[in-house]
Amino acid sequence: MASVHDRPFRFGVCVFLPTTRAEWMAKARRAEELGYDVISVSDHLGMPAPIPTLLLAAEATRRIRIGTLVLNTSLYNPTVLARDIATVDRYSGGRVELGLGAGYDRAQFDAAGLPWIDAAERVSQLERTIAEFRRPRTELDRYARFEQPSGPPILVAGRGDRVLRLAARYADIIAFTGTTRVRDGDGLKLGDPTEISNRIAVVRELLGDRIDSVELSIPIHRVLPSGTTGAVTDVWQNILDLGASELAELPALLIGTAEECADVLRERRKTLGLSYYTVLEPEMEAFAPIIAALR
Repeated sequence: MASVHDRPFRFGVCVFLPTTRAEWMAKARRAEELGYDVISVSDHLGMPAPIPTLLLAAEATRRIRIGTLVLNTSLYNPTVLARDIATVDRYSGGRVELGLGAGYDRAQFDAAGLPWIDAAERVSQLERTIAEFRRPRTELDRYARFEQPSGPPILVAGRGDRVLRLAARYADIIAFTGTTRVRDGDGLKLGDPTEISNRIAVVRELLGDRIDSVELSIPIHRVLPSGTTGAVTDVWQNILDLGASELAELPALLIGTAEECADVLRERRKTLGLSYYTVLEPEMEAFAPIIAALR
């Protein structure tokens, strides 16, 4: 088994821009052509529904795995969700990777007419959902027959201590959001490199003997050309008015040529243990040369 410092890289792309059926299928095929390992979908009102989109991506492709980044578990009954994900896993030939999170955006609950529950209860719902998917196969098979013998790999995303403890105990993949603490319900804001390193250090200590069997992941929001300085807008519309050296240190950004960015990712794998990167759809083409440089 590869250690956390030399685990093979994996690359995902999270697609979320609404479009036609034919265009969805075309971009899924394009992600596969470019060498991505996983194509993922988000779970937000105003974006395409995740489960039908996963099935469409599976229909359009042959190799690439399909995932969620991430399902808001506060919106789902765990048993019903297990049935639905198991069906997608069977129909896709066992290609599902299941990303789960506690939910963070109050506006989503308001838009759906659902009560906003506090963070503690949302994390408890995340824990119940993980437990459902970790039930013995003999129990799950009564209503959720997965194609993959051990069920889909589970990715848990978050930044809070309790979520990271859950992830360290149960997840196959731990996805760091790269964010800082904000008032609950106020969305997300990128954190600085020191805070992100701290979150990773906490998880690596919690993992203990499991550290070499769990992938560590983080999203890439922007891929920028060499010489980028000044204000940069991230995916959550935060204005990052930082100097070139400060921008270069943010794990959510990559700046430079494909070869320079590949070296950065090698260094982050060595120092932080990060080996699984997911880029956001607008950066799919810009990130592809970095995949080629690393392979």
